[in-house]
Amino acid sequence: MATQLNMEKYASLILKTGVNLQSGQGLIINAPIEAVSFVRLVVEKAYDLGAKNVHIEWNDGELTYLKMQHAPMRVLETFPQWKADGLLDMVKDGYSLLTIYGPDPDLLQGIDTDRITAVNKASAQALTTYREYVMNDRVTWSVVGYPTKDWAQKVFPDLPAEQAQEALWDQIFKIVRVDQDDPEQAWQRHNKQLENAREYLNKKQYRQLIYKAEGTELVIDLPKGHIWHGGSGPSEKGVAFNANIPTEEVFTMPHKYGVNGTVTSTKPLSYGGNIIDKFKLTFKDGAVVDFTAEQGEESLKHLLETDQGGAKRLGEVALVPHQSSISQSGLIFYNTLFDENASCHLALGKAYPNTIENGSSMSEEELDQHGVNNSLIHEDFMIGSSTMDIDGVTADGKKEAIFRNGNWTMDFENLN
Repeated sequence: MATQLNMEKYASLILKTGVNLQSGQGLIINAPIEAVSFVRLVVEKAYDLGAKNVHIEWNDGELTYLKMQHAPMRVLETFPQWKADGLLDMVKDGYSLLTIYGPDPDLLQGIDTDRITAVNKASAQALTTYREYVMNDRVTWSVVGYPTKDWAQKVFPDLPAEQAQEALWDQIFKIVRVDQDDPEQAWQRHNKQLENAREYLNKKQYRQLIYKAEGTELVIDLPKGHIWHGGSGPSEKGVAFNANIPTEEVFTMPHKYGVNGTVTSTKPLSYGGNIIDKFKLTFKDGAVVDFTAEQGEESLKHLLETDQGGAKRLGEVALVPHQSSISQSGLIFYNTLFDENASCHLALGKAYPNTIENGSSMSEEELDQHGVNNSLIHEDFMIGSSTMDIDGVTADGKKEAIFRNGNWTMDFENLN
């Protein structure tokens, strides 16, 4: 249950293990207005840790819907420059960024996809430099879950709203290890396991990954000097933080021109207040050349057309064992933060520059030359299952098993 003790432990975990807030540092919090009581608790603890200022960016689903329904297109196609400038000023001043995330997956169902695309594109363009601070880990940042009632009822449709919310709280507390006596220590052990996995892959430096599962036959080239990340990592200033709570993945970048074959989704993608489900993408020389979806095909089309080419290419490849606690819950969360950590996934759009050697200091031209994708979007979608096999191809052409039946072939928990 969402007891006060668990709330306290969750708030502390978010601030200490998530963004790792330092004394004298500022904090930006993006949060749904429904989470106001929890946000107040987080803010109180942030000031106890020595925060110099906590700035809140509230969002409200009902107000968002009304604007999307009624505002003229010229308004949807713009983003307030004063807001973009203000957020950029704060991250330049070293503010951490915390996103408390629990959107209604069906919020914008029925809204014209052109209007949704206009808003997403305008904000992405206006916040390009701000996003660079985040994606290059120049600041510490973290995305965490909060069970809003609309989201909870999507996950537990047979329960009344309050019971659904309690049920989702219980799942979140379990998944993020808040139900354990010492969550922060539990996360230290978990981060060590992810560190073992990423270091193993970094030593291997596979030149290709080969995916095989029902509906999926895909070959992904990895660029020279690619870097696997996962779990806790250092910011540009050397402060350790966890970008996602929960997280079960290790990830790197694919070569933007080296993806070929077909991949089929295994979980719904909640994008822009709509669900895209049971979709298939076909790649040639890195770009999507064909796609289908049983649900949300128009939304998928607009997603792929967000910009001139980058949205049709991959920016991330992530490995997640099917036996992760999120997957074993048996639930579909309709929330990428959780569903992506239940399943191997890929991301359409922008790559994290720090997933290749010296990427954070490269120019756009240099990044492109190294196969690093650039885009206005970064959208994860889930492809893993209990039947997925993944092989790595070494520099000398040897094929090695990485995943069999959806899980690692190595025991990284007990790896010395």
